[in-house]
Amino acid sequence: MKDQGGGRARRMDDLAGIAGGAFSVLTGIRAEIEAIAKSQAEAMIRRLDLVKREELDAAMDVARRAREQAEDLALRVAALEAKPGAKSVGKSSSGT
Repeated sequence: MKDQGGGRARRMDDLAGIAGGAFSVLTGIRAEIEAIAKSQAEAMIRRLDLVKREELDAAMDVARRAREQAEDLALRVAALEAKPGAKSVGKSSSGT
């Protein structure tokens, strides 16, 4: 009877080994599927001509700085025009 108990333990060890191997295979398959999905998503983004978030953020930063510079220039022009004796842009000197 002791021999049957040892055989049973061996079968359980074999089953645990098979389960561990299956888990390793499934983990590898999962990683492969994730890599394929990422590759497909990147290809779709390229086909749709979408931009990455980093590129959008950089473009928004450039636009923000350009807007700030335009506002600063508008203030400088207004200050120059407000000086006594300054001519307004677009008005003729003949007064007509």
